[in-house]
Amino acid sequence: MSKPFSRRRFLHTALAASVVPNLPDAARGAAPAPKRLVAGTRVLEVNGRPAKVFGLTGPDGRPGIRLAAGERFRVDLANESGARTLVHWHGQLPPWTQDGFPWPQTPPIVNGAVQAYDYAPIPGTYWMHSHHDMQEQSLMTAPLIVHSTAELREDRQEVLLMLHDFTFRTPEEVLAGLTGTSVAAAQAMTKKTEEAPADKGDASVPKPRIVGMAAHAPSMAMPGMTMSGLGGTQMHMDLNDVHYDAFLANDRTLADPQIVRVERGGHIRLRVINGASSSQFWVDLGELVGRVVATDGHPVHAVAGNRFPLAMTQRLDILIDLPRAGAFPILARLEGDGRQTGIVLATQGGHIPRIAEGAPAAPPVDQSLEARLMAEEPLSQRSADIVKTIVLGGGMKPYAWSMNGEYWPQVSPLMLTKGQRVEIDLVNRTMMAHPIHLHGHVFRVIAIDGRPIQGAVRDTVLVMPMGRVRIAFDADNPGRWALHCHNLYHMVTGMMTELRYQGIIF
Repeated sequence: MSKPFSRRRFLHTALAASVVPNLPDAARGAAPAPKRLVAGTRVLEVNGRPAKVFGLTGPDGRPGIRLAAGERFRVDLANESGARTLVHWHGQLPPWTQDGFPWPQTPPIVNGAVQAYDYAPIPGTYWMHSHHDMQEQSLMTAPLIVHSTAELREDRQEVLLMLHDFTFRTPEEVLAGLTGTSVAAAQAMTKKTEEAPADKGDASVPKPRIVGMAAHAPSMAMPGMTMSGLGGTQMHMDLNDVHYDAFLANDRTLADPQIVRVERGGHIRLRVINGASSSQFWVDLGELVGRVVATDGHPVHAVAGNRFPLAMTQRLDILIDLPRAGAFPILARLEGDGRQTGIVLATQGGHIPRIAEGAPAAPPVDQSLEARLMAEEPLSQRSADIVKTIVLGGGMKPYAWSMNGEYWPQVSPLMLTKGQRVEIDLVNRTMMAHPIHLHGHVFRVIAIDGRPIQGAVRDTVLVMPMGRVRIAFDADNPGRWALHCHNLYHMVTGMMTELRYQGIIF
């Protein structure tokens, strides 16, 4: 909500309304009609140039979907984009056939078709994006906000900040430049992402392709920065695979930022979503102090500060209490670079400053916040039934990325049994950080570089160059689930595998 309102009147109305969806069907009558979500196209003006992009528009005309406390995710997705598409409800826990991943059982939706979804969502800050044809880079993305009764009781103004990296090139042109191939070859590579592994143990499954790089070899092909390794040694860290034309905050650049009207001394819940395809940011509150109270939609014990790292696809809920009247820029600064984007919180009559899109270079995004986080609702205490190591490999030349030396779709699925406590060691043998996302489950971060922590509950964790992170989760959602790097171009060139439950019949 971007303008002042009577929050207390809204609060009482919303709390009363939020009870209704929890009543038995007989008590509340027929189920409400599904919300209509339209996958379509739109035109943005970026740096003075028009750009045709995709979009996901909800029934209120705004991007995405917002659900009241207790409301089911009952949505009809209408594809009016002119192309096939498939939308993933990132961080949510639907049945696997509603997850929006292109398994053979759940192919992309043809243009003109409508696909129905119906599941019980989990509350918090989430988002949606296409998992087809690299459409995510062309802004087939939107927020997915599921409110909770506890949030409504806070009596805070909700402000959304969704980040994107933007290029006038097609995603296939970007991929062709990274891989040193033609656009046609890049298109063929993208189609491989839509293929799925065959049954485990099938002798017809081809062996993983090896593209001729040492899995751990550092590359100096792209701009990077040095970082301290074990024992204080200096290592070269690769950053920012793609040079983007602009960075967007709620679809706008700092040349014309969104001005969010707030109350003097107002209380804000800032929901930040990094929807970028290949970029990581520092969220900079400037003179304001905020408290991180949720990560990837899940509550954590509050961590105070004014600058927080945000990896690709991660989300932060930050509570801010404005100290006075005025204008307060909220910036997202690209790691390893001076480029930035953002919005401005402004009280009535506050002077709106002009903010340059360039600033001193920000450091690489790191785990300084991750190490401080502690979940408010952690997993139950129990020992692991299965422990696996997944090694992240690859390099910039040739541009290809792997898990355990395998490249999607020629991978060996990790087989799970319902009820298991699973621990996975994510070991990075590359000189790039990788944001690793697990579909259909949430996990707790339990160790960083071998040091145990009582960390956050998440769906995406950043694994630093030559570092390791251990995660734990319960195998409680049978199906087929992807585990992949959420750098779009790393995923497309191989860094993805499958977690598959025993007994799943296709």
